[in-house]
Amino acid sequence: MSTFRSQPVPQASVNMPEASKNVDVGIIGGGLAGLTLALQLKQADPGLSIEILERNEFPAPEAAHKVGESTVEIGSHYLSHTLSLQSLLERTQLRKFGLRFFFGAGHHDDLSMADELGASSFLPTVSYQLDRGRLENDLCRTLADHGVEILDGCTVRNVEVNDRTGPSALHWTGNGKRGKLSCRWLIDAASRSSPIKRHLGLGHKSRHRASAAWLRLDTKLDVEDWSNSVDWLRRCSGIPRMFSTNHLLGTGYWAWIIPLVDDRVSIGLVADPREHPLETFNSFEKIGLWMSQHQPLLARHLEAAADELLDFRYLKNFSHGSEGNFSNNGWALTGEAGVFADPFYSPGTDFIAISNSFICDLVLHGDDDPMQGIRAAVYDKVYQSFFQSTMSLYEEQYRGFGDTRLMVLKATWDYAYYWSVLAWLFFRELLTDIAFLRSAEASLNAARTLNFAMQSAFRGRAAQGILSPGKGRFFDQRAIPILLDLNTALLEPPADPWAELRQNCQRLEELAPMVLALLNGESPASKAREKALLGDLRSRFD
Repeated sequence: MSTFRSQPVPQASVNMPEASKNVDVGIIGGGLAGLTLALQLKQADPGLSIEILERNEFPAPEAAHKVGESTVEIGSHYLSHTLSLQSLLERTQLRKFGLRFFFGAGHHDDLSMADELGASSFLPTVSYQLDRGRLENDLCRTLADHGVEILDGCTVRNVEVNDRTGPSALHWTGNGKRGKLSCRWLIDAASRSSPIKRHLGLGHKSRHRASAAWLRLDTKLDVEDWSNSVDWLRRCSGIPRMFSTNHLLGTGYWAWIIPLVDDRVSIGLVADPREHPLETFNSFEKIGLWMSQHQPLLARHLEAAADELLDFRYLKNFSHGSEGNFSNNGWALTGEAGVFADPFYSPGTDFIAISNSFICDLVLHGDDDPMQGIRAAVYDKVYQSFFQSTMSLYEEQYRGFGDTRLMVLKATWDYAYYWSVLAWLFFRELLTDIAFLRSAEASLNAARTLNFAMQSAFRGRAAQGILSPGKGRFFDQRAIPILLDLNTALLEPPADPWAELRQNCQRLEELAPMVLALLNGESPASKAREKALLGDLRSRFD
């Protein structure tokens, strides 16, 4: 048994008797990761006793200052289907009109003159824009109905990590009380404070260096107000672009614009510090000045809405990893307590979905399962592979974010890989199928190796730092056959998983040289096959 102590316990609390309690699962942290894990566990086994300790108080403020409003396919499917929250999300949150990217917007007074990458209408697989505060409050009410106790306003003072000689435990203080919680499983969902990870020395620094600043405004922002072009407005089948996660990109940075319920908006800036140091945009005033230089259209909105500022936050070098996330010794990490990659492509809720699913499977199989050690090792290996593949999308690539050709082709590949492998495994509920994961290891490793090779090629182009001025071109993702096919296939009834995986891997092997040929301005090996996978994408660069 080993112990971590975070800070001295106040004397007033020391003099109070310590209340003791035993539960099956103790969760440190009542944010999205901890709350959804508790719900998933309770839905799988209503008999489990679960307690959550959260340092903040509920109800959480809506339009809270947390990052994570934008979800993509894995995270959305987890919330809507795994946790059966679809009706709640449809009623209280916003359906997302995909990820949308603008290149060269900073050079124009009219957004229609920028190059645009996005879908002309909704893709089949649904995703959402989340007000995290509202969702977490709804989850708290749902968990109360399931008998989960949440101790808010509590600080975890130390943890005793189980080595299977006895139960794990944590000691807490709050609201004038102090207590000890013993548990069969101790889960760290405490975001970056991550007491278990720090105690076990699992922290792993990331090579990826990027920083972010973000804010909320109590007013809406509709990017379609930035152009009067009728043709441009008609591109999107009557669906307002404001419901997309809109990205404004340039060399070394990207800015996001995300709508929230009740006509609020989240705005953020993420940048490589070698191009744009955090010190140049780490306050509301500074980010306004920064935008006036790089994205004047957005700067004007910030200036006009200054009185509507709800909050402002920033974070330096946000990426981090962990040497381990799951153990057969009764502890695990989830959410940002374990790893965090980058908000580009909005993968945060995906990581929560996957780590929570692994943890749920470990808890449900019980301590006496002879496969428990193997499960924990396999899940950690798969999770680390997912994290490394995701990090490869960002490392040394920010310098190319203003390059239309690069980013259109990179996004096409990145989407195809994500929907062919990572999302496919989750939607087919194969992530916890040990037999399948073992038998598919060679195929999955081959796809992973191919992805790393593609990211290396993108990295080489990104190093050139090409900045596209924008020509008003539209790259419609619905007109790229392989993307529409892969997104649609996620919702199809499971067939033969081996046949599906083989087909997905074969198409990735075909797609890779086509994307590289387009990137390098070379002719296709087969015009017919390129058209079958990419449609008229080549002509759209003209």
